[in-house]
Amino acid sequence: MSSIIIPAHNESSIIKNTIFTLLEQTEASNEVIVVINGCSDNTIEVVREFEPKVSVIDTSTPSKTNALNLGDLKATLFPRIYMDADIRLTEGSLQKIIKLLLNDNLLAVSPIPKMDLSDSSWVVKAYYDIWLSLPYCRNGMMGAGIYALSEEGRKRFNKFPDIIADDGYVRALFKEDERGSVEGAYAIVKAPKNLHWLLKIKVRSRLGQMELAQKFPELIKNEKKDYSGGFKRLFLNPLKWPKLAIYIYISVLTRILAKKKLADIPGYQWEKDMSSRINKG
Repeated sequence: MSSIIIPAHNESSIIKNTIFTLLEQTEASNEVIVVINGCSDNTIEVVREFEPKVSVIDTSTPSKTNALNLGDLKATLFPRIYMDADIRLTEGSLQKIIKLLLNDNLLAVSPIPKMDLSDSSWVVKAYYDIWLSLPYCRNGMMGAGIYALSEEGRKRFNKFPDIIADDGYVRALFKEDERGSVEGAYAIVKAPKNLHWLLKIKVRSRLGQMELAQKFPELIKNEKKDYSGGFKRLFLNPLKWPKLAIYIYISVLTRILAKKKLADIPGYQWEKDMSSRINKG
């Protein structure tokens, strides 16, 4: 038993595959709730094809965190799983997530991300090769578009605050020994096609971190991001140097760009990677 909440904003091109792969793993006792928020495309028509297996909520407010809160109001089961509309869980992953939260002391978990780099440029592949090898990405509950909470874990907060980085907020609520990755469970994430689109989503991610630090400085203290060991290991491998240079360049550039946007964050327009939102059938 679990409730799965999927916020969807203009995701008609990819959400059908997401729901298909999810329903293949769900049982009758699971709740799947899709919250259509502020769409200007036909996402709602696509999702309604799956009723009654999927519950649909439609709101005119284009806000991910508002959509998560609306989904929570309708959800009745635990564990509670929150996932983006472009995530595909590999076979058996859902049950592994649920089982771990029901039978372990962990309060928050996430599947292990698997980047689909089949259409990505060398630069994008190089970036993710380094990113996925860093400790932050191996310690669980990192930003890969899906996380799950036990009933006790969900009690850590009331409502999702109006912020960009909902996943960063939730992660920061838990200590390292309270959260983790689910062994054998994988979330397939379609990577951007090129540097242009990679920069868009990484600037958004960086901006979300900066906003989180501003609004919830007490939570940021819980985060331990010691990259020294990971970078040292990479520096000792000359074959990784070109990819490491790409990673550092993108990290520095996105920090600069995000800092410029931070001053006008109330007017920020959510940016996502459109190059990966192509349904190939």
